[in-house]
Amino acid sequence: MAIGEMDARALLPAGSSRARALLLGARLDLRAWPEAEILARMPLTVQLPGGGAAVLFRYGVAVLFGVAPEAEKALRERLAPLMEHRYRSPEVEEVEVRVDAGGAEGPQKEGALVVHSASLERLQLVADALSKSLLLGHYETRLATDFDRIEPLALQLERRGRIRGGTRDHLKRVGALLLIEHRMLGRAEIGDKPELLWEHPELERLYALLEAEYELSERLDALEKKLDLADRTVRTLVELLNAKHALRVEWMIVALIVLEILLTLYDLWLR
Repeated sequence: MAIGEMDARALLPAGSSRARALLLGARLDLRAWPEAEILARMPLTVQLPGGGAAVLFRYGVAVLFGVAPEAEKALRERLAPLMEHRYRSPEVEEVEVRVDAGGAEGPQKEGALVVHSASLERLQLVADALSKSLLLGHYETRLATDFDRIEPLALQLERRGRIRGGTRDHLKRVGALLLIEHRMLGRAEIGDKPELLWEHPELERLYALLEAEYELSERLDALEKKLDLADRTVRTLVELLNAKHALRVEWMIVALIVLEILLTLYDLWLR
């Protein structure tokens, strides 16, 4: 049996297990991962020593299935050199996964997730939805912090007709917002369906249930609107600061012209 077709039942303990998503950093370089450990690609799924499996995403998320704490620690240490902008402490999102061939597949009222089998494809699909939910939560928090910084500037503009801070500070905020958008839409492709569904269309229903459970589309739309508002606000502040600086330069030029005229008149008077 080819390794990409291997059933993942042997990798998970019997009964229920935890799917544990960890946001470790901004980016993972997985190109050199040993071929012997790879169970499947797109996304990269690897078998771990001691049992369990991990689905690794290049946008910095690792989703673990049935992995013991010691094995998780070992994996995080192994991923550290491959990480770009490693976070001091990982953000975590978990869900209980139950394998039940006869049950209704999808999220349950008690919070567990039922799958008909522990196939690699199903684990990858669950990992995809869980990782995107975790990443959305991360940027929702970051954007809320950025809004807290931007709102006082808008209030200053409303009450005093001017704002504090230099253009460079606001340009940094524009860059941070653009980076969030790039990582969400470009690297993580949160708005796109997993490529896995092209080869396994029978899993469309499961993915639709997961997408609805984690409200991926709705949260992404809300985040994009907030990003757009924050970006327009900061760009407006930058334009106002630039206009203010331009006006100051114009007044300096006028002052120099007037000074030159006065000096010329004084020179003529002395003659």
